[in-house]
Amino acid sequence: MSWKLKKKCLDILAGEEGYVRKVWGDALTICLAYPNVYRTGMSNLGFQTVYALINGHPVCLCERAFLPDPGDEADHEASSPLLSLESQKPLGDFDMLAFSLSFENDYPHILRILELAGIPLATAARGEQDPLVIGGGIAATLNPEPLADFFDLFLIGDGEAVLPRFLDTAAALRRRLTREEFLAHVQKEIPGAYVPRFYRVATQEDGLIAAREPLDAAFPRRIERRWAVDLDAFPTEQVITTAGTEFGNMFLTEVSRGCPRGCRFCAAGFVCRPVRFRSVAALESSFRRGLEKRKTIGLLGTAVSDHPDLIPLCRAIIDSGGGSVAVGSLRMDRLSGPMAALLKETGVETVSLAPEAGSQRLRDAIRKGISEEQIFSAVEKLIEYDMVCLRLYFMVGLPTETDEDIEAICRLVKGIGHRARRSSAGRKGFRRITLSVNQFIPKPGTPFQWHPLEDTAVVRRRIRRIAGALRAEKAVRVTHDIPKWNYIQALLSLGDRTVGKLLLAVHRRGGNWAQAFKEVNVNPDFYVYRPKETGEILPWDFIDHGTDKQFLISEYRKALSGEYREDN
Repeated sequence: MSWKLKKKCLDILAGEEGYVRKVWGDALTICLAYPNVYRTGMSNLGFQTVYALINGHPVCLCERAFLPDPGDEADHEASSPLLSLESQKPLGDFDMLAFSLSFENDYPHILRILELAGIPLATAARGEQDPLVIGGGIAATLNPEPLADFFDLFLIGDGEAVLPRFLDTAAALRRRLTREEFLAHVQKEIPGAYVPRFYRVATQEDGLIAAREPLDAAFPRRIERRWAVDLDAFPTEQVITTAGTEFGNMFLTEVSRGCPRGCRFCAAGFVCRPVRFRSVAALESSFRRGLEKRKTIGLLGTAVSDHPDLIPLCRAIIDSGGGSVAVGSLRMDRLSGPMAALLKETGVETVSLAPEAGSQRLRDAIRKGISEEQIFSAVEKLIEYDMVCLRLYFMVGLPTETDEDIEAICRLVKGIGHRARRSSAGRKGFRRITLSVNQFIPKPGTPFQWHPLEDTAVVRRRIRRIAGALRAEKAVRVTHDIPKWNYIQALLSLGDRTVGKLLLAVHRRGGNWAQAFKEVNVNPDFYVYRPKETGEILPWDFIDHGTDKQFLISEYRKALSGEYREDN
């Protein structure tokens, strides 16, 4: 073992509060891996929650692993396999290696971690002594198929709903049964479990899926997405506090899960249904624990603004004695004067808002549910309470988008700037609008899952148009993502098992996607740029997300026709 790598683990642990170090013995050992570096992984509340859930089981032990920092990979290759953080044991020594999967662009890192750990990449190449490789998280819940060749098992849905029964079963049976026997038992008995190799997928000559069948009639034909009914039954909050994360200055706690809005582009409004809010009592208890560690409480959730008691909750944090609140993004139609006053009281000067589209027609098409007047009203309230910096999120490449919709973004941003300057006259001066422009990427389980990604050349042109039109606006700064990586994300979001061949080639080529596309006889445009028929079998159709497919089809058609619905 490399002393340098061991010391780095010990130094990281020395800067943490709340990690668990259990004694190795008869416990089921699970290494929880995040396919990115420590700073990113430890900023993920879902990762921390699963860590606490596993370690909370009386006969399970959980440690952590991350993608090594770039300067450390050579040391792993030369002298030591990838080690767990808590006990510095090789990942191959664990019973299971569980990946928390949030972002598709992290998928190549999975193969890198397996390689550095000395674990065979393909499930077919693993033996009885190798750890079972398990995947969970929102990315796997949406569509695990591009990773099917590399994972022995996926757990689909909320970890709090699927993990307890799985851990009971694994602790009782994993070491008594062979690898294949255990996986078969789990596939038959655990709702939300999915073992890819127990299902045969037949494709037509044109690449479309012809059929999907379980190899055993006892295996479920569809996999049920599990969801936690009562959020108050467990805390979902930061369990390890460290300065070495993206949010090192705050304590994170989850306020809500799911979203009632049903924006047609957003998975949270469909795949994470129904919306659930934590009670005031449960959250206030979490706040008390958090304020013992940090002065700022970060409120997370896909519908934080819709929590019916948001203002009293924020007031409870502030009145606790020097506490402050951080909220990622606020719904403009929920932004009231009292909410703005609370933000001012905690010293907030920058607030994020997400109009998503510039024209009312396009906002209606995506079912955003806000008007231009509501946008301007929200800006005026924020400026009235000295929010001197705004961050605005827009998407380009949305279904039915035209050049006129791009012009509408420019007009809207200029109008917001004008309102902000006018509203701040005579008071604390308005300073900046940061415009974040991101490409729309179709997501499984949403009404737009049938829609193709907009051509990256068109997206580049539209981003340049926005940046050029706003260049003269001194208070506006435009940032944007890289269209090339959006293409990759769409491929990994919408792909089937064949896309796994591309992932493997990318891994072997050190991350060179262009070279992988040349080497592998797979047409990525088939998944990314092809408009899908609503009657075809999609790679992820076998997952039951609890939303009727006909409803999604209806919503998709309404979006294309310009119809807007208020009901959910």
